[in-house]
Order: sequence, then structure tokens, then C-alpha cells
Amino acid sequence: MWRNSANGYGLIQIVLHWSMAGIVAVMLPLGLWMTGLDYYDPWYTRAPDLHRAIGVLFGLMLLARWAWRLTQVQPTVHAATSRDQTVATLVHRLLYFIPLCLIISGYLISTADGRAVEVFGWFSLPATLQGIDGQADIAGDIHFFLAMALLAVIVLHVLGALRHHFVYRDDTLRRMLRPQIPPKPVKEQ
Repeated sequence: MWRNSANGYGLIQIVLHWSMAGIVAVMLPLGLWMTGLDYYDPWYTRAPDLHRAIGVLFGLMLLARWAWRLTQVQPTVHAATSRDQTVATLVHRLLYFIPLCLIISGYLISTADGRAVEVFGWFSLPATLQGIDGQADIAGDIHFFLAMALLAVIVLHVLGALRHHFVYRDDTLRRMLRPQIPPKPVKEQ
């Protein structure tokens, strides 16, 4: 139930997947909303602080998910064609790569002035790379582009899952909704 099998995902993979999906569903609108805040708005500093802190936690979850994926059996993929398999592989790789780049660019925005990134008062990440001309602006442009690219890849991912569910009528989507319960051993009589 906790670990993946050839037939389905375990509870840990499912919880990581949906937790990260929920965080992205919050972070994208929060990021867009906070860029339009006026200097005198009470959320002018609170929203970016929240965005940064959640982003660091998301990064830790991304590393945990990556490690879990590398150490677990991956369920058999039900691709209709080799092209479907190629697209699915590319989309899944981008779902790891783009968030990693988003975290790095967000870090570069946040530490451009030499300040550490505070994470809910629990710990802080020191500024290790700063002082580059236009660092915050360049990293900000990259961060926005990556966020929009992530949104596009998520749409492809969701469409692929829905295609499997409604067109191919396989269990691809169901496997990410509930953990695979291993069969009970048969008792000999």
C-alpha cells in the first residue's frame, strides 16, 4: 500500500503527487496576484514571503518525490502508440525539470539583494549568488516564463490523464487516485 508496484502507485507517491499539485494550484495564482500589489498594500511583503516559503517547501517535496521515484518500481505504462509514450515521457520529465528551474530562478530573485530566504521562521536559505547586474529582473522574467510553461505542461498532463480515462478506458487515472493494495496471500488448507 505504501510502495509502488508494477500495477499501481503506492500511497507515498500519490500523496506527494496530489500535495504538489495543490501547491502549484496555489502558487501560480499567488505569484500572479502578488506581482500586481501596490507598495502600500498590506500583502505587498507578506505575499512574496509566503510564496518564497512555500516554494522552498515545494522544492524539498520535489527532491523527495524525485528520490522516491528513483527508488520505486514504476507502474506499467499504457500507451496507445509509441508517439503517446514519447509525449508522456517528455511531459513527465518537464514536470520535474520546470519546477526545479522555477525554484532556482525564484531563489535568484529573492536573494539578488543579498538577503536570505526565510521559511516560516523555521530556517533560512542563505544568499549564495547575488550582485549580478539585473539579477532580480532577469530571474523574474525567467521565473514568469517557466511558470507559464509549467501551466502549459500541466494542461497536457491533465489532458493525457483524461484521454487515458475516457478514450482508452484504462486505469491510468485511477492508479493515481487510490493506492495499489497488494493481493492477500492465499492460505493453504
